[in-house]
Amino acid sequence: MARTLSTMLELGTAAPDFTLLDPSAGEMISLADFSTKPIMIVFMCNHCPYVKQLGSALAAFADEYQAKGMAVVAINSNDVDNYPDDSPEKMIDEVKINGYHFPYLYDATQAVARAYKAACTPDFFLFDHEHKLVYRGQFDDARPGNDEPVTGKDLRAAATAVLARQDISAEQVPSMGCNIKWKPGNEPEY
Repeated sequence: MARTLSTMLELGTAAPDFTLLDPSAGEMISLADFSTKPIMIVFMCNHCPYVKQLGSALAAFADEYQAKGMAVVAINSNDVDNYPDDSPEKMIDEVKINGYHFPYLYDATQAVARAYKAACTPDFFLFDHEHKLVYRGQFDDARPGNDEPVTGKDLRAAATAVLARQDISAEQVPSMGCNIKWKPGNEPEY
């Protein structure tokens, strides 16, 4: 597993548009579907140990913050030809196993990951009510093998602030995880 840090996209960036398939629901989901809400977008996959470590905590976070009016969307951009555990069929299984009650979308072309400058799994992006980036960073300090509890404290603090329309400190710790598995020849240069 290659430990990779988030690229830390510039705060204030407008959320890049997307329309992607939700394999579990069998429908296309767009950013525009959430135009009246702040939105947290996480790039993740099925097989990454960093994602697996926080699966149940991410499900609980999403349930809690969706009930408060925030949209939550996950996107899998991994190359499924070389990483079949991340296939859309297995994404459906992950939704059931982890109890995800949010869209888990498949970015087959990897264009959406490139637009967000996503680099790792998990890679979190929190956008305000106007869909401007206010937080890109870690869920919390937990990593596989470091014995820190999975609490989501960093993302929770940012999500609470965005819902209250309060400022969020620009001092943010990058997310860390496995690198996105790019298709051969599709590796970004950011």
